Amino acid sequence: MSRSRENVSQGYVAVGRILGPWGLHGDLKVEPLTDFPERFAVGCSLHIDGVAYAIEGCRWQKGKAYIKLSGIDDATAAEALRQRFLEVPEGELKPLSEGEYYQFQILGLEVRTTEGQPLGKVAQILSTGSNDVFVVHGEGGELLIPALDDIIKAIDLNGGWMEVELVEGLLPPAKKRKGGLS
Repeated sequence: MSRSRENVSQGYVAVGRILGPWGLHGDLKVEPLTDFPERFAVGCSLHIDGVAYAIEGCRWQKGKAYIKLSGIDDATAAEALRQRFLEVPEGELKPLSEGEYYQFQILGLEVRTTEGQPLGKVAQILSTGSNDVFVVHGEGGELLIPALDDIIKAIDLNGGWMEVELVEGLLPPAKKRKGGLS
């Protein structure tokens, strides 16, 4: 699933996307964007455009959360929130172990090889089931870099960069020149 910071409030991190209303009483069908499903527990607080809402009810079905937020009491109010993000302030993020990162921290990092060759910036993250794949946009086009320890050698969030080791097949083959030997 791709993640983007588009339309997320400054200083917040998206933990879910509202897919639409569910029923007549303001319940919302939500696509979770977090590895911490407890974010949707009754009594927790989520934000939409910087406004806090308490979770009054939550149930799970087929990987989706069906939640009831305080103050959203009918299908019309719920419909107005379609495709909006449910967010938490960055300051409320759970600490991760060393070497683990939130996806929003990876987006925008400059990517370079262990030899210092610039490859571009992380533009998107795809979740494949087995491992994430970083979509890197640069002068050479789009690269897909698997998020594996054998490939990702270093990440410096403060410096804004990621270092990768190129392995056979990671870069596309060089294009043949027209009218000549390559």
